[in-house]
This record gives sequence, structure tokens and C-alpha cells, in this order.
Amino acid sequence: MLSDWRKVFLVAPVFAFGSSGATLHNGPTFNTDVAPIIYEKCSRCHRPGEVAPFPLLTYNDVAKRAALIAAVVEKRIMPPWKPDPGPVPFLNEGRLSDEQIATIRAWATSGAPEGDPAKRPPEPHFSGGWQFGEPDMVLPMPTSVHIPAEGADVYRCLVLPVDALKDRYVSAFEFRPGNRRVVHHAILFVDTSGVARKLDAETPEPGYTCVGGVGFPPRSTLGVFAPGWPMPPLPAGMAKSIPKGADVIIQIHYHPSGKPEEDRSSLGLKFTSKPGKEIQTVYVYRRQLDIPAGDPHHVETFSSILPVDADLVSIGPHAHYIAKDLVVEAHLPDQSMIRLVHIADWDFNWQGFYYYERPIRLPKGTEIRLRYAYDNSDQNPHNPLHPPQRMTYGERTTDEMELAILGVAPVGGVDSDSFRRSLMLMQLRQLLQDNQDVTHIAETADTPRLKLLVRVFDRDHDGKLNESEERAMLNFLDWSSTHWPTIRAATIMVLLLVVSGISFLVFKGVRRLAVRAR
Repeated sequence: MLSDWRKVFLVAPVFAFGSSGATLHNGPTFNTDVAPIIYEKCSRCHRPGEVAPFPLLTYNDVAKRAALIAAVVEKRIMPPWKPDPGPVPFLNEGRLSDEQIATIRAWATSGAPEGDPAKRPPEPHFSGGWQFGEPDMVLPMPTSVHIPAEGADVYRCLVLPVDALKDRYVSAFEFRPGNRRVVHHAILFVDTSGVARKLDAETPEPGYTCVGGVGFPPRSTLGVFAPGWPMPPLPAGMAKSIPKGADVIIQIHYHPSGKPEEDRSSLGLKFTSKPGKEIQTVYVYRRQLDIPAGDPHHVETFSSILPVDADLVSIGPHAHYIAKDLVVEAHLPDQSMIRLVHIADWDFNWQGFYYYERPIRLPKGTEIRLRYAYDNSDQNPHNPLHPPQRMTYGERTTDEMELAILGVAPVGGVDSDSFRRSLMLMQLRQLLQDNQDVTHIAETADTPRLKLLVRVFDRDHDGKLNESEERAMLNFLDWSSTHWPTIRAATIMVLLLVVSGISFLVFKGVRRLAVRAR
């Protein structure tokens, strides 16, 4: 399936413009006005060896496509930056301003004049090395992936074992496509369950097929790679953890290039010592989706309450092919509202993971609200089913999702373990709110304590939790989260008493032996 921007470039009419570089013009010219925009927003993808179908580096490259460029930027098809402007800007925003679009339109309609060559900025230079310096660890794909010349896009999950003997903390990472002609985008996950390894072992090819989901509950999401939009370093003093024994899973979207291709991409990681704040991943999502066939505007809503103060560092909205309008908001306890992200023209092929220029402080009790609209009609060209059929939650292309991935960090002196426990409680509350069984979390949990809890509260020993058992476990977790300092202090006291008692008994025993020896 061709992504939208390729369809545009293949079928849109292209009108050649151009005029003498020595001619003076009162309006915008390429060298003075247009080249700076193209070089900043377009050339990162539109250059040799990248995924875009043609370069945009020279005056001739741009001038002969002036009408096409004006048309696609006017409709905001290009650059493929989906989020609308919000109260807190995102880092590396690719969106053109209204003024920049007007400049390109005026330049194209006036004949695409070149202008004074002396005023042309230098062509951008793109380094072939690692953008953050030499990584501390490079994780290559185990083997190459074959991408056929034609046919549907390929979605593949590749397992990259980290083989860490201790927890590692990532301050920056860079995904390097092995073949930029076919790598459309990649999403990076951390798996502590071992499920991805099992799925990989079941297929003879490298990795396993994964379209909407990855087949396991991720511990966290590292980020998203998209051509031309490098992931920034994490905020100072913050990092993401890769626990001992965990794997990094790369979900790669490949687009056939017209000839058989091979790809062996790699991931570079830079580590730091244990950070002041560890960024945790929270998944806010609804599983009880029910989207009727033929409905052109079906709206699904969901919300979840933040149980602890947090700084929101990043956000990644996610849905599948029939979603069209995605809104995520934070409703604070003081009744104020912050729009975290709004994508009015969702495109599965251009999903992203966005970092804010500065963290957004969200107090305890903040309600995260999702409002996603779907077009399940026959008129939707992205609908994978014709005629349309009822869609529910799932990981296949014929299923849908309503998901927001939040990257959050603790506030103040809250330690990472307590913060993570509070967020786990939030996830359990979500499942109960959505009438879902929490047992599957325990089956792939990254901590044996949760598995033990499920066994303890499984009073009828049927291998899963019913509603009353779930409620009992949730109440216990809620209580223990609130009283954790007291529990920890009491536990330490008990251990000290036990150790003291054992030491006293050992001392008495040794003393008796000494007396007998005399």
C-alpha cells in the first residue's frame, strides 16, 4: 500500500517553472526566501539515499516541482508533521507556519524566480556519523530482512538482545536504517517478558510479523524513528531504563521500492549512571472498542486518573487505519485543561512519538482524557475492509486501537520504585474500569511480585482473577501504595529484630559450647 505522500508525488501534475537568476523580483525568490524553508523542513528526507522519491537540494530540483510543492504544503500533506500547534511546542517540529506556506505559494505562482545567487544559503550538510557521538552500545539486527520489490508494506518486529548484566539507563539513542530506501519508520520497545523471543523463534525468517501491535505488553517505549526527524536526547537528569536481561524490540515499517531490497538496521545507545529521574511509560488505552460498520464519524472516549504528581515529557498517540481525529487532554484538579496533542488528520503511516520543549507538570488527580474519531465507511480510502465491517480492539490491520503512550517522570524526591508502583496501580485501575481481566498482566509481568500477588488473591485457585478477587487486590495495592513508607520501615524493623534474635541465639550457643569445652 502506497503511503499518501508517494501517491501525491506519483499522480499529481508537475508544472515546470523557472526564470533567469539575474532577474530582479519584488516578490519572494528561491535564494532569499524559499531555500531556507526547503533546507530546514524538506531536504532531510529529500536527498540521495533517503526514503523520499526525489531530492530537493538545488534550485532546479525545487523549481521544476514548484506547483506540486505549493499544492502539498497548502494541504499540509508535506512535510508529514501531524500534530496541531499546542500550548507547549514539541521539539524538532516539522510543521510549516502559515507565513512559510504563503511564501511558497507566492513564489510558485509568480514563476518560481531564482533571485540573486549571492543570497542563496549553502546546501545543508548531513553527517554520516552518529549524531550524538559514538554510542556506548550498538545493537545490530541479527540478520538482514528481505523486502520484496512490490506488494503490500511490510511490518516486522526484530528482537535485539541487550545481554546486560545489570540495569542500564539510556540518555540518548539513535536508530540507523540499514537501507533508507525502504525503512519508513520504526518504533522501539523494551520487553522484559521474553514473549518477543518466543514469537521470533516460531518463524524461520528474521523476527516476526507485527502490524498494529507487537504481540507482548511492553515495559516501556523508547521512542519512534521517522526519516528526517531525529530523536532528541532525553532531558538533562532524566533517562529511560533497560532492566537486566531485557530485550529491545524494533517494530519496522518497510515500504517496497520497486526492486528487491535488504535491510539490516541498527540501534545506538548512550548510557548514563543512575539518573536523578527515570522516565516511565504509561499506556492509556481502551480495549472495549466497538466501531459499527458504515459509520463515518464514530467517537470513542476514555479517561484515566494520574495517581501521583508527574512531569509529562513525551506523548505518542496511536490508532490504526480508520482513525481520523485524535485528541488527548489533561484535565487538572483545579478544573483547568491542557491539550496535550491533537491530530486532526491521522495517518497510520506517519505516526510519531513527540517530546515537549519543556516538561508539562501534571498534579496528582489529573484526568487524562482520550477522544478519538473513526471513519468506518466505504468512502474512507484507508479502510482495509470493503465493504466495511464492525471493528473492535486488536493488533491486526482489520482491528482498531485507542491508545496514548505517555512518558512521565517523578516530581520532587519520589523514588523511581514508588513512582512505578503508583503507575502500575493506574494501569490496573484502567483495566478494571474497562471491564478487563488483569490476569494477563501477571502472566507476562516483569516482576515476580505481581505474579505472586495474583496467586495470593486467586482464592478459588482457577488460575485467574474474578471481579471480587481483582477488587481485593486493587484495594491492597491502593493501601500499600499509600502506606509504603510505613510498610518499608516496619519491614526493616522486623528484619533487624530477626537478625538480632538470630545473633543472640548464635552467641548463646557458642558460649555454651565454650563452657562445655572447659
